[in-house]
Amino acid sequence: MEQKKILITGVAGFLGSHLADRFIKEGYIVYGMDNLITGDMANIAHLMPLKDFIFYHHDVSKYVHIPGDLDYILHFASPASPIDYLKMPIQTMKVGSLGTLHLLGLAKAKKARMLIASTSEVYGDPLVNPQPEEYWGNVNPIGPRGVYDEAKRFMEALTMAYHTFHKVETRIVRIFNTYGPRMRVNDGRALPAFFSQAIENKDITVFGDGNQTRSFCYVDDLVEGIYMLLHSDYAYPVNIGNPEEITILQAAEEVLDMVKGTKSKIIHKGLPQDDPKVRRPNITKAKEILGWEPKFSRSEGFKITYEYFLKTLKK
Repeated sequence: MEQKKILITGVAGFLGSHLADRFIKEGYIVYGMDNLITGDMANIAHLMPLKDFIFYHHDVSKYVHIPGDLDYILHFASPASPIDYLKMPIQTMKVGSLGTLHLLGLAKAKKARMLIASTSEVYGDPLVNPQPEEYWGNVNPIGPRGVYDEAKRFMEALTMAYHTFHKVETRIVRIFNTYGPRMRVNDGRALPAFFSQAIENKDITVFGDGNQTRSFCYVDDLVEGIYMLLHSDYAYPVNIGNPEEITILQAAEEVLDMVKGTKSKIIHKGLPQDDPKVRRPNITKAKEILGWEPKFSRSEGFKITYEYFLKTLKK
């Protein structure tokens, strides 16, 4: 049987590299594409010698070409943490708009199925908790986070337009907070910050009173959900995330307990503008349509992630 071929954009990033691992394991030929503005070649170094992995150093905001047949496209290219998209607002908007346009054009030409990485950020600072896919969100389009939120909302609208008008096979995953090995130490998101601060005996920074909530999903669970969604028949957005909601303060305390011998203590700083006060997925659709729900407990996932950061920071 002929091998299936998949293009993964943002392949050198945290999620992209884990997805590449999964599809290589499943026997696919993987074309990986990344312009490396936030990605790291170290994440895919183990894949580079493989005959079934082909890497393209390319920015998808420019025209995208892949020779020959293509069965699937996973569009995961984009700065994804506030520290990145506040620093690179134009690139963030371009990869969500022009990048998506180029890849949908490629999907149309190749008759490939395309899955886009959307985000829980499309819900903004939600007035509904947990957030179902039918919720339209509470987003500030001109606030500092708007460059990411609106890029992803536009990305969804463009994808649905190609689906309805050009009959391109499309899938949309709305990803909630995900964590695990290969996150950047200086990523700027809560868990990498907490782990690196605790390991290095620096004070753990909690913004605001710490009562804002998040729901943390371990990366292997997310990858499984994405794999199942890609191979499903469902074209509308699906939330993939862990519905177990905890406060940011509780997450900081759990990290502190895990890092033995740390001299760190928790300190509080001002809350950034438009920071969501709640974040929790309603995963009813994922359960009913895909038969998916997270398997990893937070303690399991935190332990693996802690060991990764410990190893990374001690290098």
